Amino acid sequence: MSIWYLLVALIVVQRLIELVIARINTKRLMAEGAVEHGAGHYPVIVALHTAWLVSLVVFISADAIINPILLVVFIALQLGRVWVLTSLGRYWTTRVITVPGKPLVKRGPFRIVRHPNYLIVEAELIVVPLIAGAWELAVVFGVANALVLAWRIRVEEQALSPRRD
Repeated sequence: MSIWYLLVALIVVQRLIELVIARINTKRLMAEGAVEHGAGHYPVIVALHTAWLVSLVVFISADAIINPILLVVFIALQLGRVWVLTSLGRYWTTRVITVPGKPLVKRGPFRIVRHPNYLIVEAELIVVPLIAGAWELAVVFGVANALVLAWRIRVEEQALSPRRD
């Protein structure tokens, strides 16, 4: 297996594990009285990320030259992803889920920025294709994801506003 396909396979496995964790957390939070907000945008996010993953295999050659510096940037982004997920813990999901009356998470990267996971995901969608020199995919998916995230952040900000100090 090529290095490129191995990287994409690792990303797919990571995303599938995250979906399992998100499903467990979502189910538990909903049982505690949580509310989902903006469910209509979720299928758009799933479709966009699926298209991104497929495009990494379809449009980038297995023998693509790997940029080692950008690969290190991607690894750093994964450390940031783990920091976000562990900071949110049982509250991390792939959906906008709020538990009325619970305080907002203000530890980890949330001390610095409101939506660190969205910054990391946006960077990933740009950096990963650039690792293999596919700047066109980086632009297309970077712009598309930024537009979807603008929608999602509006939904999330509205959902969280009653719980902000």
